[in-house]
Amino acid sequence: MPDTPAPVAVCTVEALPDGGAVRYDGPGADAPISVFNVDGELYAVDDTCTHANESLADGWVEDCAVECPRHASAFDLRTGVPSGPPAIRPVRTHRVEVVDGQVLVHVGEPRP
Repeated sequence: MPDTPAPVAVCTVEALPDGGAVRYDGPGADAPISVFNVDGELYAVDDTCTHANESLADGWVEDCAVECPRHASAFDLRTGVPSGPPAIRPVRTHRVEVVDGQVLVHVGEPRP
């Protein structure tokens, strides 16, 4: 059975208020990751838009989707699927959990 990578501690829950986003590009991440708080639910996706090299953490969140700040592609935070062009490839999602006040991201493990 392959080893499961340890989850990455991204931030504290207090550092991620409702409507907020945090970008993580540290140890344990194979690419930058953004974590979003939407109505108290946490979502993690790859941070870089699949259409342009732009940080999704800098985008706008509405109705559980993040809009890329460059060309307005929107990605569903639950599935990573874009709503339409110019992006056509989804971003990866990652499972998130909160343990002892820390937001942990299971990099490479899709959101259930």
